[in-house]
Amino acid sequence: MIRKILRRAITKVFLRGEPARRKAETIPASRHGIRREQVSAGARRTCEALQKGGFKAYVVGGAVRDLIAGIPPKDYDIATDATPDQVRGLFRRSRIIGRRFQIVHVMQGAETLEVSTFRAAHDADTLKDEHGRVLRDNVWGSIEEDAARRDFTMNALYYDPTEELVLDFHRGVEDIQKKTLRMIGDPRARYREDPVRMLRAVRLSAKLGLRLDPKVQAPIRDMADLIENVPAARLFDEMLKLLFSGHAVECVKRLRDEGLHHGLLPMLDVILEQPLGEKFVMLSLANTDARIRADKSVSPGFLFATLLWHEVLASWEKRKQAGELAMPAMFAAMDEVLDQQAEKLAITKRIAADIKDIWSLQPRFDKRSGRMPARLVEQPRFRAAWDFLVLRTASGEAPTELADWWDEFAHASHERREAMLVPADKDGAPKKRRRRSRSRSDKAESNGETKVSGGDTP
Repeated sequence: MIRKILRRAITKVFLRGEPARRKAETIPASRHGIRREQVSAGARRTCEALQKGGFKAYVVGGAVRDLIAGIPPKDYDIATDATPDQVRGLFRRSRIIGRRFQIVHVMQGAETLEVSTFRAAHDADTLKDEHGRVLRDNVWGSIEEDAARRDFTMNALYYDPTEELVLDFHRGVEDIQKKTLRMIGDPRARYREDPVRMLRAVRLSAKLGLRLDPKVQAPIRDMADLIENVPAARLFDEMLKLLFSGHAVECVKRLRDEGLHHGLLPMLDVILEQPLGEKFVMLSLANTDARIRADKSVSPGFLFATLLWHEVLASWEKRKQAGELAMPAMFAAMDEVLDQQAEKLAITKRIAADIKDIWSLQPRFDKRSGRMPARLVEQPRFRAAWDFLVLRTASGEAPTELADWWDEFAHASHERREAMLVPADKDGAPKKRRRRSRSRSDKAESNGETKVSGGDTP
């Protein structure tokens, strides 16, 4: 009983004037505009199975927000009053995951749905670090408490695909229509609980063309250093969402405006202050945005390689001036830059390997003589490295003729390739001197012996 009273009291402080059990507005399909057919078959089946099992179940959060905004969702989350174990018992193809927050992954055909249980408001027992960031929380609650726990008003929307109704607890539909991003509760307290919300605010505002509510925007610059307390793996996941949102150019601009880029890629601000570096990065981000909007494949390794390339160039040049050999200096520079980033972003080994492959092939594009070109085009990462070279030429870092030459060489016949090869002296590489084979008589003279002719004996 005492615990419940304490939890209610803390909840009121947490929400700063917004009641924890705010009554939902029930919005019909005629107002929210979502048709059942727009929701994925897997999400519909998951909600129906939970409801048949006697539980409440809704499509929640970003999927509902995007559907109302006219954007096709990339994935669907389900919220329910069933506990993870109860959800697991209803679906054969499912598994419980997570330590900080337990959720259930339900597999429906090729779809994977994240099913979470309604969560209660934070109380005195909620485990937090010294900065106020929530570390673990698996206390189940009501749908009203769950809605109050969500970050932004437009993410606290619950859609029932069976009844085609939206439950709106914090005027989220109105905020979508007004294109304003508002926080549920006190923004400072919410950022302290989870600093990633600052990045999420930037990403959503760029993606949906939203204006940040002044109360949401004001604390960001002052609290940006809290991002340093976020685990590297989680920060890397959020960075991927931001860069592959299809609005990366706008996201990076807004990150810089809000002073958040220092906490993501610590050297990104340095790159963006260099005219050549900024042009290169922005071309890469624009290219990524265009590919995503055209529903083409994108590579995290390629994009991170572009973001960090000019830092590699600076370190490489410094090492060469110190007397290091070119290629050993290149590999040392690559390791240095990636190690610095690893302190903040948990770049996976596979992605780091892709990045290194793209970087290490760049100096080889300058070699267009001998057997080197034919060997280079056979490299598995040649195409990605060539795309990287094209970006370098577009930014003015490398001559356009170089990328054109390699494109033609890669698609040319054997005879044409032989004709295209550049003489070694014009390729910037010194000609190798052929060593004359030493005759037996030469070897004899060098050993102090007398040259003998014919069949004479000494």
